[in-house]
Amino acid sequence: MTFKLEETTISNIHAAIRAGEVTAVDIVDGYLARIAAYDQAGPALNSIITVNAAARDDAARLDAEYARTGELSGALHGIPIVVKDQAETAGLMTTFGSIAMDGYVPEKDATAIAKLRDAGAIILAKTAMPDFATCWFGYSSKAGETKNPYDIAHDPGGSSGGTGAAVAANLGAIGLGEDTGGSIRLPSSFDNLVGLKVTPGLISRDGMSPLVVFQDSAGPMCRTVEDLARLLNVLVGFDAADPFTATAVIAGSVDYQERLNADELNGRTIGVLRQSFGDPSDPEAAEVNALMEQALEVMRGAGAKTVDVVIPDLDYYVEFSSLYITRSRHDIDAFLASRPVPMKKVKDIYDAGKYHPSIELFEMLVEGPEDPLSDPEYYQRYTTREIFQRKIINEMGKVGASALVFPTTQIPSPSRADLDAGKWTTFTYPTNTLIAAQSWLPAISVPAGFSNAGLPVGIEMMGLPYREADLVSLAYAFEQLTHHRRAPASTPEI
Repeated sequence: MTFKLEETTISNIHAAIRAGEVTAVDIVDGYLARIAAYDQAGPALNSIITVNAAARDDAARLDAEYARTGELSGALHGIPIVVKDQAETAGLMTTFGSIAMDGYVPEKDATAIAKLRDAGAIILAKTAMPDFATCWFGYSSKAGETKNPYDIAHDPGGSSGGTGAAVAANLGAIGLGEDTGGSIRLPSSFDNLVGLKVTPGLISRDGMSPLVVFQDSAGPMCRTVEDLARLLNVLVGFDAADPFTATAVIAGSVDYQERLNADELNGRTIGVLRQSFGDPSDPEAAEVNALMEQALEVMRGAGAKTVDVVIPDLDYYVEFSSLYITRSRHDIDAFLASRPVPMKKVKDIYDAGKYHPSIELFEMLVEGPEDPLSDPEYYQRYTTREIFQRKIINEMGKVGASALVFPTTQIPSPSRADLDAGKWTTFTYPTNTLIAAQSWLPAISVPAGFSNAGLPVGIEMMGLPYREADLVSLAYAFEQLTHHRRAPASTPEI
Protein backbone atom coordinates (compact mmCIF):
# COMPACT_ATOMS: atom_id res chain seq x y z
CA MET A 1 0.00 0.00 0.00
CA THR A 2 1.01 3.63 -0.47
CA PHE A 3 0.02 5.51 2.65
CA LYS A 4 -1.65 8.93 2.34
CA LEU A 5 -2.38 11.00 5.41
CA GLU A 6 -5.33 12.87 3.94
CA GLU A 7 -8.65 11.11 4.69
CA THR A 8 -6.85 8.21 6.33
CA THR A 9 -8.57 6.01 8.90
CA ILE A 10 -7.58 4.18 12.05
CA SER A 11 -7.40 0.86 10.19
CA ASN A 12 -5.26 2.41 7.41
CA ILE A 13 -2.82 3.87 9.93
CA HIS A 14 -2.49 0.55 11.74
CA ALA A 15 -2.02 -1.34 8.47
CA ALA A 16 0.71 1.11 7.42
CA ILE A 17 2.48 0.79 10.79
CA ARG A 18 2.38 -3.01 10.56
CA ALA A 19 3.67 -2.87 6.98
CA GLY A 20 6.58 -0.68 8.06
CA GLU A 21 5.47 2.17 5.80
CA VAL A 22 5.10 4.70 8.59
CA THR A 23 5.74 5.18 12.28
CA ALA A 24 3.65 6.97 14.85
CA VAL A 25 6.23 9.78 14.74
CA ASP A 26 5.70 10.06 10.96
CA ILE A 27 1.94 10.36 11.49
CA VAL A 28 2.34 13.04 14.15
CA ASP A 29 4.83 14.95 11.98
CA GLY A 30 2.39 14.84 9.08
CA TYR A 31 -0.45 16.28 11.11
CA LEU A 32 1.78 18.92 12.70
CA ALA A 33 2.84 20.01 9.21
CA ARG A 34 -0.81 20.31 8.20
CA ILE A 35 -1.63 22.33 11.32
CA ALA A 36 1.20 24.72 10.47
CA ALA A 37 0.16 24.95 6.81
CA TYR A 38 -3.60 25.25 7.18
CA ASP A 39 -4.49 26.23 10.73
CA GLN A 40 -1.72 28.69 11.46
CA ALA A 41 -1.08 29.74 7.83
CA GLY A 42 -2.81 29.34 4.46
CA PRO A 43 -6.57 29.56 5.09
CA ALA A 44 -5.73 30.07 8.80
CA LEU A 45 -8.63 27.96 10.04
CA ASN A 46 -7.85 28.81 13.67
CA SER A 47 -9.26 25.51 14.92
CA ILE A 48 -6.42 24.74 17.34
CA ILE A 49 -5.85 26.46 20.68
CA THR A 50 -2.86 24.47 21.95
CA VAL A 51 -0.61 21.94 20.23
CA ASN A 52 0.70 19.26 22.58
CA ALA A 53 4.47 19.77 22.70
CA ALA A 54 4.84 16.21 24.00
CA ALA A 55 2.94 14.59 21.12
CA ARG A 56 6.08 13.65 19.20
CA ASP A 57 7.67 12.15 22.34
CA ASP A 58 4.50 10.18 23.01
CA ALA A 59 4.65 8.85 19.44
CA ALA A 60 8.32 7.91 19.80
CA ARG A 61 7.53 5.97 22.97
CA LEU A 62 4.79 4.04 21.15
CA ASP A 63 7.14 3.32 18.25
CA ALA A 64 9.74 1.97 20.66
CA GLU A 65 7.16 -0.23 22.34
CA TYR A 66 5.97 -1.56 18.97
CA ALA A 67 9.57 -2.26 17.90
CA ARG A 68 10.14 -4.19 21.12
CA THR A 69 6.92 -6.24 21.17
CA GLY A 70 5.70 -6.33 17.59
CA GLU A 71 2.23 -5.58 18.93
CA LEU A 72 0.08 -2.47 18.88
CA SER A 73 -0.40 -1.14 22.39
CA GLY A 74 -4.16 -0.65 22.15
CA ALA A 75 -7.15 -0.03 19.94
CA LEU A 76 -5.93 3.50 19.15
CA HIS A 77 -2.18 2.85 19.05
CA GLY A 78 -0.44 5.82 17.45
CA ILE A 79 -3.67 7.57 16.46
CA PRO A 80 -3.39 11.36 16.87
CA ILE A 81 -6.62 12.82 18.23
CA VAL A 82 -7.70 16.45 18.51
CA VAL A 83 -9.67 17.16 21.66
CA LYS A 84 -12.16 19.91 22.42
CA ASP A 85 -10.64 22.22 25.01
CA GLN A 86 -13.55 21.38 27.29
CA ALA A 87 -11.69 18.29 28.54
CA GLU A 88 -9.02 18.69 31.18
CA THR A 89 -5.69 17.35 29.95
CA ALA A 90 -2.85 16.83 32.42
CA GLY A 91 0.16 19.02 31.67
CA LEU A 92 -1.59 20.82 28.81
CA MET A 93 -3.32 24.18 29.09
CA THR A 94 -7.10 23.76 29.20
CA THR A 95 -9.19 26.91 28.85
CA PHE A 96 -12.80 25.81 28.18
CA GLY A 97 -12.65 28.39 25.36
CA SER A 98 -12.37 31.29 27.82
CA ILE A 99 -9.62 33.88 28.07
CA ALA A 100 -10.49 33.99 31.78
CA MET A 101 -9.00 30.49 32.13
CA ASP A 102 -5.79 31.35 30.27
CA GLY A 103 -2.84 29.49 31.74
CA TYR A 104 -4.81 26.84 33.62
CA VAL A 105 -2.91 23.54 33.40
CA PRO A 106 -4.73 20.61 35.04
CA GLU A 107 -2.78 18.03 37.02
CA LYS A 108 -5.22 15.25 36.16
CA ASP A 109 -6.73 14.00 32.92
CA ALA A 110 -10.46 13.94 32.35
CA THR A 111 -11.64 10.32 32.35
CA ALA A 112 -12.13 10.39 28.57
CA ILE A 113 -8.57 11.63 28.06
CA ALA A 114 -7.22 8.91 30.35
CA LYS A 115 -9.12 6.28 28.36
CA LEU A 116 -7.72 7.62 25.11
CA ARG A 117 -4.17 7.50 26.41
CA ASP A 118 -4.67 3.98 27.79
CA ALA A 119 -5.82 2.87 24.32
CA GLY A 120 -2.62 4.24 22.76
CA ALA A 121 -4.03 7.46 21.32
CA ILE A 122 -1.79 10.50 21.06
CA ILE A 123 -3.31 13.75 22.31
CA LEU A 124 -2.22 15.96 19.42
CA ALA A 125 -3.92 19.26 20.21
CA LYS A 126 -6.71 21.02 22.06
CA THR A 127 -9.34 22.59 19.82
CA ALA A 128 -11.17 25.89 19.81
CA MET A 129 -14.61 26.27 21.36
CA PRO A 130 -16.91 29.12 22.44
CA ASP A 131 -16.58 30.25 26.05
CA PHE A 132 -17.86 27.37 28.20
CA ALA A 133 -19.67 25.87 25.17
CA THR A 134 -22.30 28.63 25.09
CA CYS A 135 -22.74 29.16 21.35
CA TRP A 136 -23.67 27.35 18.11
CA PHE A 137 -20.92 29.22 16.28
CA GLY A 138 -17.14 29.43 16.13
CA TYR A 139 -16.53 32.40 18.43
CA SER A 140 -14.16 32.18 21.39
CA SER A 141 -12.59 34.77 23.66
CA LYS A 142 -9.49 32.56 23.84
CA ALA A 143 -9.18 31.56 20.19
CA GLY A 144 -11.05 34.23 18.24
CA GLU A 145 -13.07 33.06 15.23
CA THR A 146 -12.71 29.62 13.66
CA LYS A 147 -13.33 29.13 9.92
CA ASN A 148 -15.13 26.41 8.00
CA PRO A 149 -12.58 24.51 5.85
CA TYR A 150 -15.16 24.05 3.06
CA ASP A 151 -15.62 27.82 2.75
CA ILE A 152 -13.52 30.00 5.02
CA ALA A 153 -16.12 32.78 4.77
CA HIS A 154 -18.53 30.49 6.63
CA ASP A 155 -18.78 29.19 10.18
CA PRO A 156 -17.70 25.67 11.28
CA GLY A 157 -20.39 25.42 13.95
CA GLY A 158 -20.24 25.15 17.70
CA SER A 159 -19.56 24.49 20.30
CA SER A 160 -17.26 21.66 19.11
CA GLY A 161 -16.40 23.68 16.00
CA GLY A 162 -12.64 23.54 16.54
CA THR A 163 -12.74 19.75 16.58
CA GLY A 164 -15.11 19.78 13.60
CA ALA A 165 -12.91 22.03 11.46
CA ALA A 166 -9.70 20.23 12.46
CA VAL A 167 -10.94 16.71 11.72
CA ALA A 168 -12.60 17.84 8.49
CA ALA A 169 -9.35 19.50 7.36
CA ASN A 170 -7.29 16.40 8.23
CA LEU A 171 -5.39 18.12 11.04
CA GLY A 172 -5.90 15.01 13.20
CA ALA A 173 -7.07 11.46 12.62
CA ILE A 174 -10.15 11.59 14.85
CA GLY A 175 -11.75 14.03 17.27
CA LEU A 176 -13.42 14.33 20.65
CA GLY A 177 -16.28 16.77 21.15
CA GLU A 178 -19.09 17.36 23.63
CA ASP A 179 -22.78 17.85 22.95
CA THR A 180 -25.29 19.50 25.29
CA GLY A 181 -27.74 20.96 22.80
CA GLY A 182 -26.15 19.91 19.53
CA SER A 183 -22.51 20.85 19.91
CA ILE A 184 -21.22 17.67 18.25
CA ARG A 185 -23.94 17.20 15.65
CA LEU A 186 -24.24 20.78 14.39
CA PRO A 187 -20.51 21.19 13.59
CA SER A 188 -20.46 17.65 12.18
CA SER A 189 -23.18 18.75 9.76
CA PHE A 190 -21.34 21.98 8.89
CA ASP A 191 -17.98 20.17 8.46
CA ASN A 192 -19.04 17.00 6.62
CA LEU A 193 -18.35 14.60 9.51
CA VAL A 194 -20.17 11.93 11.45
CA GLY A 195 -20.82 12.96 15.04
CA LEU A 196 -22.69 11.15 17.80
CA LYS A 197 -24.51 12.42 20.87
CA VAL A 198 -24.92 9.44 23.17
CA THR A 199 -27.56 8.80 25.79
CA PRO A 200 -26.25 11.13 28.54
CA GLY A 201 -23.80 9.29 30.77
CA LEU A 202 -22.81 6.53 28.35
CA ILE A 203 -19.43 8.29 28.22
CA SER A 204 -17.97 9.88 31.35
CA ARG A 205 -17.95 13.67 31.54
CA ASP A 206 -15.61 13.73 34.55
CA GLY A 207 -13.07 16.51 34.00
CA MET A 208 -15.16 18.29 31.37
CA SER A 209 -16.65 21.71 32.01
CA PRO A 210 -20.45 21.39 32.20
CA LEU A 211 -23.25 23.38 30.64
CA VAL A 212 -26.32 21.44 31.81
CA VAL A 213 -24.88 18.59 33.82
CA PHE A 214 -27.65 16.02 33.24
CA GLN A 215 -27.67 16.79 29.51
CA ASP A 216 -23.94 17.01 28.73
CA SER A 217 -22.69 14.23 26.44
CA ALA A 218 -19.06 13.72 25.41
CA GLY A 219 -18.60 11.93 22.12
CA PRO A 220 -16.76 11.17 18.89
CA MET A 221 -16.42 13.28 15.75
CA CYS A 222 -14.88 11.42 12.83
CA ARG A 223 -14.64 11.27 9.05
CA THR A 224 -16.07 7.74 8.88
CA VAL A 225 -18.62 5.78 10.88
CA GLU A 226 -16.15 2.93 11.38
CA ASP A 227 -13.67 5.28 13.04
CA LEU A 228 -16.53 6.64 15.17
CA ALA A 229 -17.42 3.11 16.29
CA ARG A 230 -13.80 2.32 17.13
CA LEU A 231 -13.52 5.51 19.20
CA LEU A 232 -16.85 4.82 20.88
CA ASN A 233 -15.56 1.42 22.00
CA VAL A 234 -12.76 3.16 23.87
CA LEU A 235 -14.84 5.94 25.44
CA VAL A 236 -17.96 4.13 26.66
CA GLY A 237 -18.08 2.75 30.19
CA PHE A 238 -18.89 3.22 33.84
CA ASP A 239 -16.88 5.76 35.82
CA ALA A 240 -17.30 6.13 39.58
CA ALA A 241 -16.30 9.79 39.21
CA ASP A 242 -19.43 10.48 37.11
CA PRO A 243 -22.66 9.14 38.63
CA PHE A 244 -24.46 9.70 35.34
CA THR A 245 -22.48 6.78 33.88
CA ALA A 246 -25.12 4.57 35.44
CA THR A 247 -26.28 4.84 31.81
CA ALA A 248 -23.27 2.75 30.74
CA VAL A 249 -24.20 0.05 33.27
CA ILE A 250 -27.74 -0.12 31.87
CA ALA A 251 -26.50 -0.18 28.27
CA GLY A 252 -24.16 -3.07 28.99
CA SER A 253 -21.12 -4.19 27.07
CA VAL A 254 -21.34 -3.62 23.31
CA ASP A 255 -18.74 -3.80 20.54
CA TYR A 256 -19.91 -0.97 18.32
CA GLN A 257 -17.49 -1.82 15.55
CA GLU A 258 -18.62 -5.45 15.37
CA ARG A 259 -22.25 -4.30 15.20
CA LEU A 260 -21.68 -2.36 11.97
CA ASN A 261 -23.78 -3.85 9.18
CA ALA A 262 -23.90 -2.43 5.66
CA ASP A 263 -27.35 -4.03 5.23
CA GLU A 264 -28.78 -2.49 8.42
CA LEU A 265 -31.39 -0.42 6.58
CA ASN A 266 -32.98 -3.45 4.94
CA GLY A 267 -36.30 -4.22 6.62
CA ARG A 268 -36.08 -1.25 8.99
CA THR A 269 -38.82 1.33 9.42
CA ILE A 270 -37.49 4.88 9.45
CA GLY A 271 -39.71 7.66 10.79
CA VAL A 272 -39.50 10.99 8.94
CA LEU A 273 -40.04 14.06 11.11
CA ARG A 274 -41.13 16.48 8.40
CA GLN A 275 -42.24 19.09 10.92
CA SER A 276 -38.53 19.67 11.50
CA PHE A 277 -37.80 20.35 7.83
CA GLY A 278 -37.23 24.00 6.91
CA ASP A 279 -39.64 26.32 5.14
CA PRO A 280 -39.60 25.30 1.44
CA SER A 281 -40.08 28.93 0.43
CA ASP A 282 -36.62 29.66 1.84
CA PRO A 283 -34.12 28.76 -0.93
CA GLU A 284 -31.48 27.56 1.56
CA ALA A 285 -33.97 25.37 3.40
CA ALA A 286 -35.33 24.07 0.09
CA GLU A 287 -31.84 22.86 -0.86
CA VAL A 288 -31.50 21.03 2.45
CA ASN A 289 -34.99 19.54 2.09
CA ALA A 290 -34.09 18.25 -1.38
CA LEU A 291 -31.03 16.50 0.04
CA MET A 292 -33.22 14.93 2.74
CA GLU A 293 -35.56 13.57 0.05
CA GLN A 294 -32.58 12.10 -1.79
CA ALA A 295 -31.42 10.48 1.46
CA LEU A 296 -34.86 8.96 2.03
CA GLU A 297 -34.84 7.58 -1.49
CA VAL A 298 -31.48 5.91 -0.78
CA MET A 299 -32.92 4.37 2.38
CA ARG A 300 -35.95 3.03 0.53
CA GLY A 301 -33.69 1.65 -2.17
CA ALA A 302 -31.80 -0.25 0.53
CA GLY A 303 -35.00 -1.93 1.72
CA ALA A 304 -36.12 0.50 4.41
CA LYS A 305 -39.69 1.64 4.84
CA THR A 306 -40.10 5.37 5.48
CA VAL A 307 -43.14 6.65 7.38
CA ASP A 308 -43.99 10.25 8.27
CA VAL A 309 -44.18 10.79 12.02
CA VAL A 310 -45.56 13.79 13.91
CA ILE A 311 -44.56 14.70 17.46
CA PRO A 312 -47.51 16.59 19.00
CA ASP A 313 -46.58 20.00 20.44
CA LEU A 314 -42.94 19.56 19.41
CA ASP A 315 -42.09 23.27 19.56
CA TYR A 316 -43.62 23.58 23.02
CA TYR A 317 -41.56 20.70 24.39
CA VAL A 318 -38.32 22.01 22.90
CA GLU A 319 -38.97 25.45 24.40
CA PHE A 320 -40.27 24.43 27.82
CA SER A 321 -37.67 21.73 28.51
CA SER A 322 -34.82 24.21 27.97
CA LEU A 323 -32.84 24.74 31.17
CA TYR A 324 -29.73 26.62 30.05
CA ILE A 325 -30.64 29.92 31.70
CA THR A 326 -31.95 28.18 34.82
CA ARG A 327 -29.19 25.61 35.34
CA SER A 328 -25.93 26.48 33.54
CA ARG A 329 -24.67 29.24 35.82
CA HIS A 330 -24.93 26.91 38.82
CA ASP A 331 -23.21 23.99 37.08
CA ILE A 332 -20.31 26.03 35.69
CA ASP A 333 -19.77 27.79 39.02
CA ALA A 334 -19.71 24.48 40.90
CA PHE A 335 -17.15 23.08 38.45
CA LEU A 336 -14.87 26.12 38.64
CA ALA A 337 -15.11 26.29 42.44
CA SER A 338 -13.57 22.82 42.69
CA ARG A 339 -10.47 23.73 40.65
CA PRO A 340 -7.44 26.03 40.97
CA VAL A 341 -8.55 28.22 38.08
CA PRO A 342 -7.96 31.99 37.71
CA MET A 343 -11.65 32.91 38.06
CA LYS A 344 -14.33 31.00 39.94
CA LYS A 345 -17.73 32.38 38.90
CA VAL A 346 -19.65 33.14 35.71
CA LYS A 347 -20.65 36.52 37.14
CA ASP A 348 -17.03 37.48 37.83
CA ILE A 349 -16.02 36.52 34.27
CA TYR A 350 -18.93 38.57 32.92
CA ASP A 351 -18.13 41.58 35.08
CA ALA A 352 -14.50 41.48 33.94
CA GLY A 353 -15.60 41.33 30.29
CA LYS A 354 -13.55 38.19 29.74
CA TYR A 355 -15.83 36.52 27.22
CA HIS A 356 -16.44 36.88 23.49
CA PRO A 357 -18.96 39.69 22.93
CA SER A 358 -20.80 37.74 20.20
CA ILE A 359 -21.85 35.00 22.63
CA GLU A 360 -25.19 36.23 23.92
CA LEU A 361 -25.99 32.99 25.77
CA PHE A 362 -23.05 33.53 28.12
CA GLU A 363 -24.42 36.96 28.93
CA MET A 364 -27.83 35.46 29.61
CA LEU A 365 -26.40 32.88 32.02
CA VAL A 366 -25.59 35.72 34.40
CA GLU A 367 -29.30 36.49 34.57
CA GLY A 368 -30.02 32.94 35.71
CA PRO A 369 -30.28 31.94 39.37
CA GLU A 370 -27.29 30.83 41.40
CA ASP A 371 -29.59 28.13 42.76
CA PRO A 372 -31.82 26.52 40.09
CA LEU A 373 -34.27 25.39 42.76
CA SER A 374 -35.19 29.02 43.35
CA ASP A 375 -36.95 29.02 39.96
CA PRO A 376 -40.57 27.97 40.64
CA GLU A 377 -40.75 26.35 37.18
CA TYR A 378 -37.55 24.35 37.56
CA TYR A 379 -39.03 20.97 38.47
CA GLN A 380 -41.86 21.32 35.98
CA ARG A 381 -39.38 22.02 33.19
CA TYR A 382 -37.17 19.15 34.32
CA THR A 383 -39.98 16.59 34.40
CA THR A 384 -41.21 17.83 31.02
CA ARG A 385 -38.11 16.20 29.55
CA GLU A 386 -39.31 12.75 30.56
CA ILE A 387 -42.75 13.47 29.10
CA PHE A 388 -41.05 14.70 25.92
CA GLN A 389 -38.98 11.54 25.61
CA ARG A 390 -42.00 9.33 26.20
CA LYS A 391 -44.03 11.16 23.55
CA ILE A 392 -41.28 10.70 20.97
CA ILE A 393 -40.82 7.02 21.75
CA ASN A 394 -44.56 6.40 21.67
CA GLU A 395 -44.79 7.93 18.18
CA MET A 396 -41.87 5.73 17.10
CA GLY A 397 -43.59 2.73 18.64
CA LYS A 398 -46.83 3.35 16.77
CA VAL A 399 -45.09 2.83 13.43
CA GLY A 400 -42.31 0.51 14.60
CA ALA A 401 -39.58 3.03 13.73
CA SER A 402 -35.97 2.17 14.53
CA ALA A 403 -35.03 5.84 14.20
CA LEU A 404 -36.42 9.25 13.31
CA VAL A 405 -34.64 11.27 10.62
CA PHE A 406 -34.61 14.98 9.80
CA PRO A 407 -32.10 17.64 8.77
CA THR A 408 -29.49 18.27 11.46
CA THR A 409 -30.00 21.96 10.76
CA GLN A 410 -32.66 23.43 8.48
CA ILE A 411 -30.15 25.53 6.52
CA PRO A 412 -26.41 25.15 5.85
CA SER A 413 -23.63 26.94 7.69
CA PRO A 414 -24.15 30.72 7.86
CA SER A 415 -21.51 33.15 6.67
CA ARG A 416 -19.31 34.95 9.15
CA ALA A 417 -20.58 38.24 7.73
CA ASP A 418 -24.20 37.29 8.49
CA LEU A 419 -23.26 36.16 12.00
CA ASP A 420 -21.26 39.31 12.69
CA ALA A 421 -24.24 41.36 11.48
CA GLY A 422 -26.53 39.54 13.93
CA LYS A 423 -28.68 37.74 11.36
CA TRP A 424 -28.55 34.58 13.48
CA THR A 425 -28.11 34.00 17.21
CA THR A 426 -27.93 30.91 19.37
CA PHE A 427 -31.65 31.32 20.03
CA THR A 428 -32.78 31.96 16.47
CA TYR A 429 -30.62 29.69 14.30
CA PRO A 430 -32.86 26.85 12.96
CA THR A 431 -31.14 23.78 14.36
CA ASN A 432 -33.00 20.54 15.10
CA THR A 433 -30.38 19.20 17.48
CA LEU A 434 -32.27 20.34 20.59
CA ILE A 435 -34.90 17.63 20.04
CA ALA A 436 -32.60 14.75 20.99
CA ALA A 437 -30.65 16.82 23.50
CA GLN A 438 -33.65 17.78 25.61
CA SER A 439 -35.37 14.41 25.36
CA TRP A 440 -32.16 12.61 26.41
CA LEU A 441 -32.14 10.48 23.24
CA PRO A 442 -29.06 9.44 21.26
CA ALA A 443 -28.61 10.96 17.82
CA ILE A 444 -26.02 10.92 15.06
CA SER A 445 -25.39 13.39 12.24
CA VAL A 446 -24.17 11.86 8.96
CA PRO A 447 -23.09 13.66 5.75
CA ALA A 448 -26.03 13.97 3.34
CA GLY A 449 -24.41 15.95 0.52
CA PHE A 450 -23.68 19.55 -0.32
CA SER A 451 -25.62 22.72 -1.03
CA ASN A 452 -25.34 24.40 -4.40
CA ALA A 453 -22.71 26.66 -2.84
CA GLY A 454 -20.64 23.63 -1.79
CA LEU A 455 -21.49 23.72 1.92
CA PRO A 456 -21.91 20.36 3.69
CA VAL A 457 -25.34 19.27 4.92
CA GLY A 458 -26.01 16.58 7.52
CA ILE A 459 -28.95 14.28 8.18
CA GLU A 460 -29.71 13.46 11.81
CA MET A 461 -30.81 10.01 12.91
CA MET A 462 -32.36 9.90 16.40
CA GLY A 463 -32.84 6.57 18.16
CA LEU A 464 -33.87 4.93 21.39
CA PRO A 465 -32.04 5.29 24.72
CA TYR A 466 -29.09 2.91 25.18
CA ARG A 467 -29.47 1.73 21.54
CA GLU A 468 -26.43 3.52 20.13
CA ALA A 469 -25.28 0.33 18.40
CA ASP A 470 -28.43 0.25 16.26
CA LEU A 471 -28.13 3.94 15.46
CA VAL A 472 -24.45 3.77 14.50
CA SER A 473 -25.10 0.74 12.30
CA LEU A 474 -27.91 2.56 10.49
CA ALA A 475 -25.56 5.49 9.91
CA TYR A 476 -22.92 3.09 8.60
CA ALA A 477 -25.35 1.52 6.13
CA PHE A 478 -26.33 4.97 4.85
CA GLU A 479 -22.70 6.06 4.61
CA GLN A 480 -21.72 2.95 2.62
CA LEU A 481 -24.47 3.66 0.11
CA THR A 482 -23.73 7.36 -0.35
CA HIS A 483 -20.08 8.23 0.45
CA HIS A 484 -20.83 11.94 0.78
CA ARG A 485 -17.65 12.55 2.73
CA ARG A 486 -14.91 14.36 0.81
CA ALA A 487 -11.96 16.48 1.88
CA PRO A 488 -12.23 20.27 1.66
CA ALA A 489 -10.46 21.75 -1.36
CA SER A 490 -8.90 24.47 0.81
CA THR A 491 -6.61 21.91 2.52
CA PRO A 492 -5.02 19.60 -0.10
CA GLU A 493 -2.55 16.80 0.60
CA ILE A 494 0.93 18.00 1.53
